[in-house]
Amino acid sequence: MATSKTISAHLALILCNIVWACDYPLYNLTLGRYISPLAMVSASLAVAAILSLLPLLWEKAERVEPADRLKIFGAAILMGLVRKLCMMFGLSQTSPIDGSIIGTSTPLLVLLLSVAVGMEHFTKMRVGGLLLGMAGAVAIILSSNTHEKSGIVGNLLIFTSACVSATYMVYFKRLVAKYHITTLLRWIYCSSAIIMLPIGAHDIITTDFHIMDSKIIFATLFVLIVPTYLPNLLLNYSLKFVAPTISSIYAYLQPIIAIILSVAMGLDKIRFDIVLFALIVFVGVGMVTYSYRKESVAIK
Repeated sequence: MATSKTISAHLALILCNIVWACDYPLYNLTLGRYISPLAMVSASLAVAAILSLLPLLWEKAERVEPADRLKIFGAAILMGLVRKLCMMFGLSQTSPIDGSIIGTSTPLLVLLLSVAVGMEHFTKMRVGGLLLGMAGAVAIILSSNTHEKSGIVGNLLIFTSACVSATYMVYFKRLVAKYHITTLLRWIYCSSAIIMLPIGAHDIITTDFHIMDSKIIFATLFVLIVPTYLPNLLLNYSLKFVAPTISSIYAYLQPIIAIILSVAMGLDKIRFDIVLFALIVFVGVGMVTYSYRKESVAIK
């Protein structure tokens, strides 16, 4: 049974990272041109809050202990507000390819935080992989000024979003294990929506939907409905059965898919220096991943 649940967790991680990879080109297509980042954040959180309430139609509401409510509110601030705002404003000011590659720093940040809280330990290979991967991410951020479609502010915001994701995966793993996934997400998204809707209501109302063609309408509806609730449902499910570091490794699917989509849609083009920096990041995460495999073999 444990094996089947582990396999299900890995399949959930693959699916949620495919969905998140689609975010980069589709958000880039709509944000700042047809809809403001503030409107997108507020509207997507409202949709996620509605979706999070649907499970109450077939399941009984789970009681959340008073001591955990403040922690869940903290998770709502992190994942619902800070991460979404950084992601939306970041993607409106940078290249989707750069954004997707910078997002792959999440596994390295998860390792760093896991060591800090005593969940993991450093080895020479992990330290080497961490330094190499972070060097690649920093190089992409610093190269922003040399490319027309990329911006250093946007890239820094994407990196901040990755930091927030890593913090959530490490610090809230015990909370995820304690409650039903649907309960946790209901509290997170309803709290986030209540905070954001008054702030973003004006931007939503003043959005000019008439200038959107069918392609833009599809992209807008997709990013409003799909990427917020569904992938986080899958991510939180996976965290019940696999370590945060393993969960975060799947982020490396994102740039591959995002690059293919971005180039196919004409939103970006592949640049030699970015390919080089991406390879540096991938080698770094490969070293970290291999260190776990080597450790697992040694234990056997």
